[in-house]
Amino acid sequence: MASAVLRLKAGSLDLAFDPAVGNIRQFSVAGRGILHRAHWVGTDQAQAAGSVIDAHLAGDFLAAPFGASDLVNDPPHGWSANSPWALQSHNQSATDAQMVLALERPVMGAQIIKEITLRAAQPVLYQRHRIAGGTGGLTFAHHPMIRVSGGDHIAVSPKRAALTPEEPLEPAHLLACPARSIELTRFPSKNGQAIDLSYYPQSVGHEDFVTFVEADTEGLGWTAVSRAREGDIVIFVKDSRVMPVTMFWMSNGGRGYAPWDGRHVGVLGVEDGCAAGAAGHRAALGDNAVAREGVATALTLGAGVEHILRHAIAVIAQPEGWQGVADIRFEDDRMRIIGQGGEVLFLPFETAFFAS
Repeated sequence: MASAVLRLKAGSLDLAFDPAVGNIRQFSVAGRGILHRAHWVGTDQAQAAGSVIDAHLAGDFLAAPFGASDLVNDPPHGWSANSPWALQSHNQSATDAQMVLALERPVMGAQIIKEITLRAAQPVLYQRHRIAGGTGGLTFAHHPMIRVSGGDHIAVSPKRAALTPEEPLEPAHLLACPARSIELTRFPSKNGQAIDLSYYPQSVGHEDFVTFVEADTEGLGWTAVSRAREGDIVIFVKDSRVMPVTMFWMSNGGRGYAPWDGRHVGVLGVEDGCAAGAAGHRAALGDNAVAREGVATALTLGAGVEHILRHAIAVIAQPEGWQGVADIRFEDDRMRIIGQGGEVLFLPFETAFFAS
């Protein structure tokens, strides 16, 4: 099994990839790490995780199938996040860097190719996955995680609704389960009060999961997290044609058992993909709450069929007095970020990356 960490650099961008489990361990801009790493990774505590994916919990990975396997005999989040990827090519120049890898195991008979690209002039991590062949219906999601503080502002592209699962992930949770709301600023809590999903919770000691269904499934969807402590804005961009949902995993001290030990606090997973939320693989292939919102909850695999998944993570510094993102618009070679106070920021961005 390949185990040496692979590095990709372009200008001030630096990325570390673990080919043994398909994990982008870290993405750094100007020496500052953007993605989260669990406190037990690389320590003896990792043995208590109970799964490969939790033992290596860090950065970003492709989950395919997404979540716990209740249909095929795959580990949690699939072989794509638990088994080796073989390096196909690794190219670096003064301006660009790219690596291409192939998952060594098929997923439901499908072959998966991963492309990771950095451009020196753009503070952006671009990823493209190609899923070819196979049979059946496949769920998937990206799984980037970042550290946040209570009260950090979270903005999203327009959604049809937000939904929580039938059962909470853990006994300690804030959001009502199951619940649905089209008002993202007034989501039902388990105690009957309303919670504004535009802000990361101030309280700790809970674990929550909520699925957002994209309003426009033909354009680009996005999530923008304005982090006060870090002084930046982390922006996740997806191709909504194949990723009609965004799932938030708010891990905020709600797991008291090892290796979490109540210490996994202030973590937000922004999981863009095609799935039935936390309902499972089997549920995603039939009637489920997310599908009833009018979107697909699985990719249909087949001989001669190729699905292309496009995703990006961008980072920009907050100006003084920043209160949060009001809107994001995509132009040919840049992203226009509009603040709640009317501020306008521009970030170099290759919008054509998401073209057909």
